[in-house]
Parts: sequence; C-alpha cells; structure tokens
Amino acid sequence: MKSFNKKLIQAALAVLPAAVYAQDVHFSQYNETPVVINPALSSTAYDTRVIANYRNQWASVASPYQTYGLSVEKALHHLKLKKTYFGTSLTVYNDKAGDAGMGTLTAQLGFNVVLKVSQYSKLSLGLGGGINYRTLNPSKLRWESQYDGYSYNANTPSGEAVPANMFIQPDFSGGIDWHFAKSERFISAQDGTKADIGASVFHYNSPTYSYVSSQDRQYMKFVGHANFDIGIKGAGIALVPSLIYMRQGPAQELNMGFMFKYILQDQSVYTKEKKAAAISFGAYYRVKDAVIPTMLVQWDKFGMGLSYDFNLSQLSSASKAKGGLEISLRYNTSPGYGRALGKSLNRPTYK
Repeated sequence: MKSFNKKLIQAALAVLPAAVYAQDVHFSQYNETPVVINPALSSTAYDTRVIANYRNQWASVASPYQTYGLSVEKALHHLKLKKTYFGTSLTVYNDKAGDAGMGTLTAQLGFNVVLKVSQYSKLSLGLGGGINYRTLNPSKLRWESQYDGYSYNANTPSGEAVPANMFIQPDFSGGIDWHFAKSERFISAQDGTKADIGASVFHYNSPTYSYVSSQDRQYMKFVGHANFDIGIKGAGIALVPSLIYMRQGPAQELNMGFMFKYILQDQSVYTKEKKAAAISFGAYYRVKDAVIPTMLVQWDKFGMGLSYDFNLSQLSSASKAKGGLEISLRYNTSPGYGRALGKSLNRPTYK
C-alpha cells in the first residue's frame, strides 16, 4: 500500500501542473502539427496538406491520455496576384485526460497571407479563431477528504462544490513565419536547403477557464520554432535539426531534435515516372521530461511518422520510463511556391 501511495503522489505531482498550465493539445512530433504551433505555417510548404495525428500517453500510470487530431491546409491561388497568395486551414483536435475524462474538443479556422520576399523565401502572416469545448465527468473525481489515511471511500462526502460538466471558450491565435526553400525536389533536399523560422501567440484573448464559475483565465501561450532541412550534395542524405520553445504562464517547455534523412530515390523533376522516397531516423529531447526516438517514412505525396516518449521526469519511477506512443499520417500536394510563384522562379510547376 505504501508503494502504491508513493506512486500515486508522484503521478499527481508530475501530472497536475501540466493539467493546470498546459491545457493545449500536445504532440512530440511537432513538425507534423504545423498549424497547431503556428497558423502562419499554413500553405507555405505545400499547396495542400492533410495531417492526422494520434497520441496515447501515461497508459502505464493511470487511464491513458488520448489525443486525436486532423488538420487541413489549402492555398488559394485563384486571385492571381503576382507575389502574394492566401492560405486557409482547419484544425480539429479531441483530447481525453485521466480517470475523470477531462476532455477538450478544439475546432479552429485559420487564414494567412503569404508574400514572396526574395527568389527563394516567403513571409507568412496568419490568424486563427475558433472554439474550445471543455468537458468533465465530476462523478469520477476523488478528493483528499475522501481518504481516511488508509484507503479511499467514495461514500464519504467531499465537502467540495460539484464542478460543471462542460463549458465553451472562444479562442484566437496569430503568428508569423519565414519560409525558405532552395530546392527543385519534392521530398529530397540533396540540391538545396529548406527552413521555417517563426513565432506565434495563442489564447491572446485570455479566455475564461473554469469548471466552477470562477473568473480564472487561460494564460496566453507564446511559441518560437525553427526547423531546417539541409541537403548534403552527392551524399544522399539531409540533416534535419529543429527546436520549439513554448511558454504559458509559469510553465515552459523546450523541445529540440535531430533527424537524419536518407534519400532512397529522387523524384523526376520534369516527368512523373519516378516517385521520391526517403526515410528519416532520429530523436527529440523534451528538456527534463523525455527522450523521443522518431522515424518518418516519405513516399511521393505521403508521409508516416512514428515516435515513442521515454519519460525522464519525476514520474519515471511510477511510469517505468514509459511515456506515449504517437503516430502521424500526412498527405500533401505541390510545394507552396507552386502555381502562384512557379513561373517567376523559373522552376517546374507541380500539380
């Protein structure tokens, strides 16, 4: 019993701060959740991109935290502006956390304007808005007053006010991103370099966040991110470093990673006979929390990512270092330079 109580306390200490301060959906493969980290990332790298995400976390400690997500991006080129086009995005994420089923259903629409600022680079400014639908099962909550020092008794009155089982928040975000792509290839970067560097702010309306009718508000979240795809000409590989920093109230998080991309086959630039193929291996490190081995397989317009969090935090003695399994599936069409800017760059137009 003492061992169980110790693990329970450790789990509570480690998980509660995340529940209080980091209420947003959370993925380790942050490069596969672009518009979740910055609405300005929509339609900069691709004309169309659809990504599905799944994450299962803390199954070894308590009821698993499960997150499902879908994002869709689409560039709007029909306006035929010489150095400008627009992007739109839709993101829907559903998250369930813990025994009380604390849930978040998020639906966001995004809009961004993409400006060509040089031969190989673009600047994107984006805004997002939508709702967060928060739910809870109060009957599953356990309170300190219901423990008699030895065991839990659900029939003991808690003396606590019963929280509401749902509420809805309006939510708004915005960001800026600089995108660089010096390559004529769809996947491979043997002949060039690709990069994104940006910053974003979420919850800048500081929406009310409370199940008990208080005036507590959600902290704004500030995000800074950068990722690179650097081809080694003639070596058949590319180096893919990245990092993301997030701060929300008193909580902060730093993730950094490094992937080796092995280019199995280059695409045909002017024909469709050969499809590009690549496989990437590497790992991410969430500072003081987890090491995350990651694999990404890409073929033509499709990509599949697989990762697993090995927990290093105070929860590791209870979780036995087991954190979370994560899967991402991606489909994308032509690079964002595409039809709007392809002619001015004197490069192939992808369709």
